[in-house]
Amino acid sequence: MKAAEFRAKNDVDLVEAIEEARQELYNLRFQAAAGRLANDARVRLVRRDLARLLTIQREREIWAAFEAATAKKG
Repeated sequence: MKAAEFRAKNDVDLVEAIEEARQELYNLRFQAAAGRLANDARVRLVRRDLARLLTIQREREIWAAFEAATAKKG
């Protein structure tokens, strides 16, 4: 998925997508260890999607902290 598609999600959906990506990555790693992984590239794609999701989540945390700090001053 593209980052813009992830940014369109609300916070609850974003957390669910992160958990799904982590679970999929765990399953892919398990398959790779067992020698049953059909598509090696899928691991890389899931890792990148997870990184995008975590980055967007962190951006939202930083923005919320900035807004809270700005609201206190003004």
